[in-house]
Amino acid sequence: MSVSTSDEMVPPTRRRAWRSSPVLRFVLAQPLGAAGLLVILIMAGAAILANRVAPYDPEAVDFMAMLAAPSFDHPLGTDAFGRDILSRIIHGARTALSIGFLSSLLGCTAGGLLGVTSAYFGGKVDLILQRFVDIVLSFPIIVLALVVVAVVGRQPIAGIDLNLIAAIAIPIVPRAARVIRSAALAVRAMPYIDAARAGGYRHSHIILRHMAPNVLAPYLILLTAYIAQAILLEASLSFLGLGVSEPKPAWGLMLAGDSANFYQEAPWMILFPGLAISLAVFAFNLFGDSLRDWLDPKFRM
Repeated sequence: MSVSTSDEMVPPTRRRAWRSSPVLRFVLAQPLGAAGLLVILIMAGAAILANRVAPYDPEAVDFMAMLAAPSFDHPLGTDAFGRDILSRIIHGARTALSIGFLSSLLGCTAGGLLGVTSAYFGGKVDLILQRFVDIVLSFPIIVLALVVVAVVGRQPIAGIDLNLIAAIAIPIVPRAARVIRSAALAVRAMPYIDAARAGGYRHSHIILRHMAPNVLAPYLILLTAYIAQAILLEASLSFLGLGVSEPKPAWGLMLAGDSANFYQEAPWMILFPGLAISLAVFAFNLFGDSLRDWLDPKFRM
């Protein structure tokens, strides 16, 4: 009497459904991207449950534990104020991911609409918009963010640094617009766009209902890629004192101030926040590159 395997015990319809799952196909086709996604999910889970998983209050000062080396009580050590570094890194994930996601979402959405509009109208409208994009692209992204922060300042509203989010999103807009415009030009040449215009539909209707959905794939790739850029930019601004302010935990802020003064005596103050930034940026870049390969038909076998 033969013993049936677990795969044979599963109904054929369920086996086909599982094997055709887009998640499973992505994991099998892009293992590095799946690893990056796993790291992102772990960070997101830690950020959401920060109040429960963090062993200490990230803002609690303990002068009896100043510059404590990594130990059982403080796995990643403490800073110059006795604050637990592990707790601040966990809560800093909430700051980095929220600002990174909102900045990338705002910048890519505005840039995507700008690129689609430019490709749809063409002619002088496209010429003017693209020359404006060229001017903005001539500035390095960090310089442009510094200028925006210097102009609008910092004014958190309901705990959200809206001005900081805007300062990071604005440099993303022209970069997203240039990429989305390239994809939208191919969509604009499709016969159904001319048919919609001949049918008397409004320009806004054609742009939002017929063109924008057809550039969704490059939009999602840009959204993922620029989250990593936004996290790095937020950390840079916080390091320079133009981002998140004390005592709010932020990875870039943890690298500034006293960390630079005690890097020889307490190297863990710089090491672990730097690893958190590098890991987050690396994970998003891995996932973004794999998502591009998976969605682009040219890369499919």
